[in-house]
Amino acid sequence: MFRDRQEAGQRLAAALKAYRADRPLVLGLPRGGVIVAAAVARALDGDLDVLLVKKLRAPGNPELAIGAVSEEAAPFLNRELVSLTGSDRRYVETEIAARRAEIDRQRQQYRAVRPRIPPAGRVVLVVDDGLATGATMVAAVHALRAARPRKLVVAAPVGSPEAVEMLSRQCEVVCLETPAWFSGVGQFYEDFSQVSEEEVLRVLAGDGKMPAQ
Repeated sequence: MFRDRQEAGQRLAAALKAYRADRPLVLGLPRGGVIVAAAVARALDGDLDVLLVKKLRAPGNPELAIGAVSEEAAPFLNRELVSLTGSDRRYVETEIAARRAEIDRQRQQYRAVRPRIPPAGRVVLVVDDGLATGATMVAAVHALRAARPRKLVVAAPVGSPEAVEMLSRQCEVVCLETPAWFSGVGQFYEDFSQVSEEEVLRVLAGDGKMPAQ
Protein backbone atom coordinates (compact mmCIF):
# COMPACT_ATOMS: atom_id res chain seq x y z
CA MET A 1 0.00 0.00 0.00
CA PHE A 2 1.30 3.46 -0.93
CA ARG A 3 0.42 6.64 0.92
CA ASP A 4 0.09 8.70 -2.26
CA ARG A 5 1.69 9.09 -5.68
CA GLN A 6 4.68 11.05 -4.43
CA GLU A 7 5.55 8.45 -1.81
CA ALA A 8 5.10 5.74 -4.44
CA GLY A 9 7.51 7.61 -6.70
CA GLN A 10 10.10 7.86 -3.95
CA ARG A 11 9.92 4.11 -3.35
CA LEU A 12 10.03 3.42 -7.07
CA ALA A 13 13.13 5.61 -7.41
CA ALA A 14 14.93 3.45 -4.87
CA ALA A 15 14.37 0.44 -7.13
CA LEU A 16 15.71 2.44 -10.10
CA LYS A 17 18.81 3.86 -8.39
CA ALA A 18 21.12 1.94 -10.75
CA TYR A 19 20.14 4.44 -13.45
CA ARG A 20 21.07 7.57 -11.50
CA ALA A 21 24.51 7.78 -13.13
CA ASP A 22 22.82 7.87 -16.56
CA ARG A 23 20.90 11.08 -15.76
CA PRO A 24 17.81 9.40 -17.23
CA LEU A 25 14.95 10.99 -19.09
CA VAL A 26 11.90 10.25 -16.93
CA LEU A 27 8.65 10.32 -18.89
CA GLY A 28 5.41 10.47 -16.92
CA LEU A 29 2.06 9.45 -18.39
CA PRO A 30 -0.46 12.20 -17.56
CA ARG A 31 -1.96 12.84 -15.33
CA GLY A 32 -1.23 10.67 -12.29
CA GLY A 33 1.95 9.24 -13.73
CA VAL A 34 3.52 12.68 -13.89
CA ILE A 35 3.42 13.01 -10.10
CA VAL A 36 5.13 9.63 -9.67
CA ALA A 37 7.64 10.47 -12.41
CA ALA A 38 8.47 13.82 -10.82
CA ALA A 39 9.47 12.09 -7.58
CA VAL A 40 11.58 9.61 -9.56
CA ALA A 41 13.27 12.39 -11.55
CA ARG A 42 14.08 14.29 -8.38
CA ALA A 43 15.63 11.27 -6.66
CA LEU A 44 17.67 10.21 -9.71
CA ASP A 45 18.68 13.72 -10.79
CA GLY A 46 17.00 13.05 -14.13
CA ASP A 47 15.12 15.14 -16.65
CA LEU A 48 11.33 15.11 -16.45
CA ASP A 49 9.00 15.19 -19.43
CA VAL A 50 5.58 13.86 -20.34
CA LEU A 51 4.55 11.27 -22.90
CA LEU A 52 1.05 11.88 -24.18
CA VAL A 53 -0.82 8.59 -24.39
CA LYS A 54 -4.54 8.00 -23.91
CA LYS A 55 -6.36 4.76 -23.36
CA LEU A 56 -9.20 3.82 -25.70
CA ARG A 57 -12.24 3.30 -23.52
CA ALA A 58 -14.54 0.31 -23.81
CA PRO A 59 -18.19 1.12 -24.61
CA GLY A 60 -20.13 1.49 -21.37
CA ASN A 61 -17.00 0.98 -19.26
CA PRO A 62 -14.61 3.96 -19.51
CA GLU A 63 -12.20 2.43 -16.97
CA LEU A 64 -11.50 -0.58 -19.22
CA ALA A 65 -8.87 0.04 -21.90
CA ILE A 66 -9.35 -1.73 -25.23
CA GLY A 67 -6.22 -0.07 -26.55
CA ALA A 68 -4.42 3.24 -26.53
CA VAL A 69 -3.24 6.04 -28.78
CA SER A 70 -0.12 8.21 -28.45
CA GLU A 71 0.94 11.59 -29.80
CA GLU A 72 3.34 10.07 -32.32
CA ALA A 73 2.77 6.38 -33.09
CA ALA A 74 -0.08 4.36 -34.58
CA PRO A 75 -2.86 3.24 -32.21
CA PHE A 76 -2.47 0.02 -30.23
CA LEU A 77 -5.53 -2.22 -30.03
CA ASN A 78 -6.08 -5.21 -27.76
CA ARG A 79 -7.95 -7.27 -30.32
CA GLU A 80 -9.26 -9.71 -27.74
CA LEU A 81 -10.83 -6.95 -25.64
CA VAL A 82 -12.14 -5.16 -28.72
CA SER A 83 -14.01 -8.35 -29.60
CA LEU A 84 -15.16 -9.16 -26.07
CA THR A 85 -16.60 -5.66 -25.54
CA GLY A 86 -18.39 -5.57 -28.87
CA SER A 87 -16.46 -2.52 -30.02
CA ASP A 88 -17.20 -2.25 -33.73
CA ARG A 89 -15.07 -0.40 -36.27
CA ARG A 90 -17.11 2.80 -36.13
CA TYR A 91 -16.90 2.93 -32.33
CA VAL A 92 -13.12 2.36 -32.35
CA GLU A 93 -12.51 5.02 -35.02
CA THR A 94 -14.66 7.54 -33.13
CA GLU A 95 -12.87 6.78 -29.86
CA ILE A 96 -9.45 7.15 -31.51
CA ALA A 97 -10.43 10.54 -32.94
CA ALA A 98 -11.75 11.74 -29.58
CA ARG A 99 -8.67 10.69 -27.67
CA ARG A 100 -6.33 12.20 -30.29
CA ALA A 101 -8.19 15.49 -29.91
CA GLU A 102 -7.56 15.32 -26.18
CA ILE A 103 -3.87 14.64 -26.80
CA ASP A 104 -3.69 17.68 -29.10
CA ARG A 105 -5.24 19.85 -26.39
CA GLN A 106 -2.81 18.55 -23.77
CA ARG A 107 0.14 19.03 -26.11
CA GLN A 108 -0.68 22.71 -26.51
CA GLN A 109 -0.90 23.14 -22.73
CA TYR A 110 2.11 21.11 -21.68
CA ARG A 111 4.53 22.15 -24.43
CA ALA A 112 3.85 25.80 -23.66
CA VAL A 113 5.61 25.31 -20.31
CA ARG A 114 7.98 22.42 -21.07
CA PRO A 115 9.31 21.79 -24.60
CA ARG A 116 9.67 18.16 -25.62
CA ILE A 117 12.98 16.51 -24.68
CA PRO A 118 14.16 14.14 -27.45
CA PRO A 119 14.54 10.54 -26.17
CA ALA A 120 17.11 9.56 -28.84
CA GLY A 121 20.25 8.10 -27.30
CA ARG A 122 18.94 8.50 -23.73
CA VAL A 123 18.18 6.05 -20.97
CA VAL A 124 14.41 6.50 -20.76
CA LEU A 125 12.25 5.54 -17.79
CA VAL A 126 8.54 5.53 -18.63
CA VAL A 127 6.52 5.94 -15.45
CA ASP A 128 2.86 5.59 -14.56
CA ASP A 129 1.07 5.34 -11.22
CA GLY A 130 0.00 1.77 -12.00
CA LEU A 131 -0.40 -0.84 -14.73
CA ALA A 132 -3.91 -2.26 -15.00
CA THR A 133 -4.42 -3.72 -18.49
CA GLY A 134 -1.07 -2.40 -19.70
CA ALA A 135 -2.62 -1.09 -22.93
CA THR A 136 -1.63 2.53 -22.37
CA MET A 137 1.96 1.58 -21.55
CA VAL A 138 2.20 -0.71 -24.59
CA ALA A 139 1.28 2.27 -26.78
CA ALA A 140 3.91 4.33 -24.97
CA VAL A 141 6.58 1.70 -25.61
CA HIS A 142 5.65 1.49 -29.30
CA ALA A 143 5.86 5.27 -29.65
CA LEU A 144 9.22 5.48 -27.91
CA ARG A 145 10.93 2.71 -29.88
CA ALA A 146 10.64 4.86 -33.01
CA ALA A 147 12.57 7.61 -31.16
CA ARG A 148 15.57 5.28 -30.66
CA PRO A 149 16.39 5.60 -26.96
CA ARG A 150 19.59 3.94 -25.75
CA LYS A 151 17.60 1.95 -23.18
CA LEU A 152 13.91 1.81 -22.39
CA VAL A 153 12.53 0.84 -18.98
CA VAL A 154 8.88 0.75 -17.91
CA ALA A 155 8.39 1.55 -14.23
CA ALA A 156 5.35 1.62 -11.95
CA PRO A 157 4.67 1.16 -8.24
CA VAL A 158 2.03 -1.52 -8.84
CA GLY A 159 0.66 -3.57 -11.71
CA SER A 160 -1.47 -6.56 -12.53
CA PRO A 161 0.51 -9.74 -13.19
CA GLU A 162 -0.97 -9.92 -16.69
CA ALA A 163 0.10 -6.38 -17.60
CA VAL A 164 3.60 -6.83 -16.22
CA GLU A 165 4.04 -10.13 -18.07
CA MET A 166 2.85 -8.60 -21.35
CA LEU A 167 5.16 -5.61 -21.05
CA SER A 168 8.12 -7.74 -19.96
CA ARG A 169 8.06 -9.37 -23.38
CA GLN A 170 8.82 -5.97 -24.92
CA CYS A 171 11.27 -4.27 -22.55
CA GLU A 172 12.60 -4.19 -19.00
CA VAL A 173 9.89 -3.64 -16.40
CA VAL A 174 10.40 -2.46 -12.81
CA CYS A 175 7.22 -2.90 -10.78
CA LEU A 176 7.30 -2.90 -6.99
CA GLU A 177 4.11 -4.89 -6.42
CA THR A 178 2.27 -7.38 -8.63
CA PRO A 179 -0.57 -8.67 -6.44
CA ALA A 180 -2.49 -11.69 -7.64
CA TRP A 181 -5.77 -10.05 -6.67
CA PHE A 182 -5.93 -6.86 -8.71
CA SER A 183 -9.16 -4.97 -9.35
CA GLY A 184 -7.72 -1.51 -9.96
CA VAL A 185 -4.73 0.72 -9.34
CA GLY A 186 -6.53 2.87 -6.77
CA GLN A 187 -6.93 0.03 -4.29
CA PHE A 188 -3.19 0.17 -3.57
CA TYR A 189 -3.12 3.85 -2.59
CA GLU A 190 -4.40 5.44 0.58
CA ASP A 191 -4.80 8.69 -1.37
CA PHE A 192 -5.60 8.22 -5.05
CA SER A 193 -7.15 11.62 -5.60
CA GLN A 194 -7.64 12.68 -9.19
CA VAL A 195 -4.77 14.81 -10.49
CA SER A 196 -5.80 18.05 -12.20
CA GLU A 197 -4.28 19.55 -15.33
CA GLU A 198 -3.29 22.54 -13.21
CA GLU A 199 -1.25 20.31 -10.89
CA VAL A 200 0.57 18.73 -13.82
CA LEU A 201 1.31 22.15 -15.28
CA ARG A 202 2.69 23.37 -11.96
CA VAL A 203 5.11 20.44 -11.83
CA LEU A 204 6.20 20.93 -15.44
CA ALA A 205 6.56 24.70 -15.08
CA GLY A 206 8.89 24.26 -12.10
CA ASP A 207 12.14 22.34 -12.12
CA GLY A 208 10.28 19.19 -13.02
CA LYS A 209 10.70 17.68 -9.57
CA MET A 210 8.28 17.63 -6.68
CA PRO A 211 9.58 19.23 -3.48
CA ALA A 212 10.86 16.86 -0.82
CA GLN A 213 8.57 16.16 2.12
